[in-house]
Amino acid sequence: MSMEADKDVRMLPDADLRYWPDWVEPALADRWLATLLVQTPWEQPRVKVFGREHPVPRQVAWYGDPRVGYRYSGLYHLPLPWTPLLAEIRARVQATTGVPFNGVLLNHYRDGQDAMGWHSDDEPELGPAPVIAALSLGASRRFDLRRRGTQPIGHSLVLAHGSLLVMAGATQHHWQHQIARSRKVLAPRLNLTFRLINPEPTS
Repeated sequence: MSMEADKDVRMLPDADLRYWPDWVEPALADRWLATLLVQTPWEQPRVKVFGREHPVPRQVAWYGDPRVGYRYSGLYHLPLPWTPLLAEIRARVQATTGVPFNGVLLNHYRDGQDAMGWHSDDEPELGPAPVIAALSLGASRRFDLRRRGTQPIGHSLVLAHGSLLVMAGATQHHWQHQIARSRKVLAPRLNLTFRLINPEPTS
């Protein structure tokens, strides 16, 4: 496993990005992918856009510590308890980043027609300078970034099988990101985004 981060992504202004293309060895990444695809209780929630409900173009699952729910796009996810595999992966991610993550959002892109639109991970419960660690398993997909308030893509990165991308600092304040649709991609991809959520206070 190479722990040398790719330096190209660190050149983006007003961003703190690190990318390890070979963060986990292929054989282990294959096992993680196969296990998570089968064991995860995937859901496909519906969101309201311009008064009409639509299913999100991917499947999702949220795991976290007790009472660590996550709200985004008008949806609130109660945490599933950590599985032994996800706890093992979290420990590895924390060893690399030094961040005590308490939740992970799993996105299942079944093929290239599943996607994620432009957004920033800037929900209040993530804090003013969130750290997001994204582990990619399965098909490689293009990850686009653009300056907030602009239209052109400012930078693109191919997220490979077994890679880890960490976004930190002011990245979410200045940049948006997306996973665009692709007719060329036929295989599934999993994206595990580890987050540190400020838990809601108990009554």
